[in-house]
Amino acid sequence: MCQAKIPDLYGTAGLVIELMAEQGLLDKVEVDIIPGISALSSAAALLGAPLMHDFAVVSLSDLMTSWDQIEARVDVAAKTDFVLVIYNPRSGKRDWQLPRVREVILKYRNDDTPVGIVRNAARKGESVRITTLSQIDESTVDMLSILLVGNSKTRIIGDKMVTPRGYIEKYGEKKPPTSSFL
Repeated sequence: MCQAKIPDLYGTAGLVIELMAEQGLLDKVEVDIIPGISALSSAAALLGAPLMHDFAVVSLSDLMTSWDQIEARVDVAAKTDFVLVIYNPRSGKRDWQLPRVREVILKYRNDDTPVGIVRNAARKGESVRITTLSQIDESTVDMLSILLVGNSKTRIIGDKMVTPRGYIEKYGEKKPPTSSFL
């Protein structure tokens, strides 16, 4: 039996399984889908805690998905106040989608909504910056970038982007218990 190890999130796992099934190879080749650390998890950690609540992930690449469907997904995510993680935000041939996505999001969010931009997350040449929806410098965004657009509760605390889960709202600002271990 042969073995294949493949990534999943925006990777090729689904394609490999579909092709193997089509060719009758599922019982002949063992497929391991590798649960690595996604770029969105790395980007979120570098920014602080922007994914403490529900979020949606959308790729702006229209090679496999129609632009109408991508825009509709962004619209629903923004309308329902999800933090939005954006993969493939801009390429040399696709430079109009990010401004359009910003227009869609601004129908539901303020222009001072925090946006984290991480390029080369957890790789050489990594860069991390926090800006706002109105201040995104599109010329610095490319296919190696991931954008995290905050929801209505997301804020910047110090140099971190934080989307509160609601603990303080629910339980109040109680002081943590003291411990003899500290």
